[in-house]
Amino acid sequence: GGIIRDGYNGDVDELRDITIHGRDYILSLEAKEREETGIRNLKVGYNRVFGYYYEVSKGQLDKVPEHYTRRQTLVNAERFITPELKEKEDKIIGAEHKLKTLEHELFSVVRETVSSYLPKLQSTAEGIATLDVLLSFANVAERHRYCRPTILEDDTLVIENGRHAVVERILSGENDFVANSLELNGNDKRLMILTGPNMSGKSTYMRQVALIVLLAQAGSFVPADSASIGIVDRIMTRAGASDDLTGGQSTFMVEMSEMAAILDQATPRSLLILDEIGRGTGTSDGLSIAWSVMEYIADTRLLGARTLFATHYHELIDLGNTLPGVFNCHVDVSEQDGDIVFLHRVRPGGADNSYGIDVAKLAGMPDVVVVRAKELMEQIERNKGERRSLVKRSARNMDGQLDLFSEAYAVRIADTIIERLEEADVDHMRPVDAYSLLIDLKDLATKRKRQSGQE
Repeated sequence: GGIIRDGYNGDVDELRDITIHGRDYILSLEAKEREETGIRNLKVGYNRVFGYYYEVSKGQLDKVPEHYTRRQTLVNAERFITPELKEKEDKIIGAEHKLKTLEHELFSVVRETVSSYLPKLQSTAEGIATLDVLLSFANVAERHRYCRPTILEDDTLVIENGRHAVVERILSGENDFVANSLELNGNDKRLMILTGPNMSGKSTYMRQVALIVLLAQAGSFVPADSASIGIVDRIMTRAGASDDLTGGQSTFMVEMSEMAAILDQATPRSLLILDEIGRGTGTSDGLSIAWSVMEYIADTRLLGARTLFATHYHELIDLGNTLPGVFNCHVDVSEQDGDIVFLHRVRPGGADNSYGIDVAKLAGMPDVVVVRAKELMEQIERNKGERRSLVKRSARNMDGQLDLFSEAYAVRIADTIIERLEEADVDHMRPVDAYSLLIDLKDLATKRKRQSGQE
C-alpha cells in the first residue's frame, strides 16, 4: 500500500479516504440518524456477529422508521440495521484489503507500460547522471578556483599549490588553508620521506595529493594552481590506527595485513600513501619494518612506485641521501617564546625534531609531566646518533647489482611459479581458471624479471 499517488485513480482515493476516516463516517451517520428519527439516545455499535448496528432503547421504539431491520432484542434495547449502514460497513471493513489489491493492480499496469520503454529510460537516466556529474564538476571548479590538470602517460606527478578539497572548505576564511606543491617522477624523485610534528599537516598533505589524482582521473578539475599527473593504476593507502576487535586483530596486525596487501598488489604505476608505518609496535621493530618497506618500494626491481611516506623515525632521513629515487621533505614549524607554531608548509629536507613534547604541552599535559619528558628526551637523544649511523651503513645497495636479498627473492618467485604449475590440474581445469592462473603466473614472471634487473 501507499505506492499510488493521490489523484491518480478515483477508486484508490475513495478507498484510502475510507481507510483513514472510516470511523468518522460511522459517527456522522449516527448523528444523521438521530436528527432524522428524533431518537436522541440512538447509538452505533459493532460486534463480529452482526457487524455495525443501531441500538435503540425500548422507550424509543415507537420512533423507529420502517426501513430499520431488527437484528437482535436485548432486555432494555433492540438493535437494527439499515441498507445505508450495511453499505458503509462493507466499504469500511474491506477498504484496506481492496486498497492494497487495487494499488498492486495499478502498479503492475504501470510497470508493464514502463518496461516497454526501458531502453529509452535507461539511456535517458545515464545521460542525466553524466550531465549531473559534469555540471557538479564544473560548478565546484568555478566556485573554488580549480585548475584543469594535464594527464600524462609517464610517471610524472607535479602539483603546484595543491589544496585539500574538503579541508579548505571547512576552514572559515578563504585563505586560511596553506597550499603546498609536490614533484614526483619515475627517476630521482619516486619516494618522498615526509617528516614533521603531529598536527603539522602531514596527513592532510598526503591525502590531498591522493584526492587530486583521483579527481583528475575521474575527469574533474583539481584544487591547485596547476597539475601534471601521470596516470596511476590504483591509489593505495595505509593511514590511521585502528584494531579489529571482532576479528581478533590488534592495531599492529591490521597495519601489517594492510601493508602486506599493498606490497602484493601495487605496481610501478601505483600511487602509495603510507602514514607512519611501524608505529604500532616497539621502536626497534617499527624502525626496522619501516626501513625494509621503504627499501622494497624504492627498488625498481621490486616495485618502484610513486610514494609519499610519512614517518616519525628520523633515522630514516638518511635513506633520502642513500637510496636512489628517495628524497626528504618536512612540514615547517616555527618556535616563538618557547612555543611552536605550525606553519603547515612543506619544505625540502628532513626534520630532526618531532616536537612531540611541545604538542603534548599544547594538548594540556601537566607541566610536571612535560618537564620530566624533556629531561628523559635529553638522555634518549644521546643514543640516537648510533641508530642514524646504522642506517647509513646498512642501507641496501640499489646500483643495479644483485645483492643476496635480491637473488634470494628472485629464486623464491621462480620456485613459486614452478609450484603453481605443478599443482595445476590441467585435465580438469575450466577455461576461466586456466586464464586466471596464466595472469597470476605472468605477474610473478614480471616481478622476477624486474627483480633480476632485466627490465
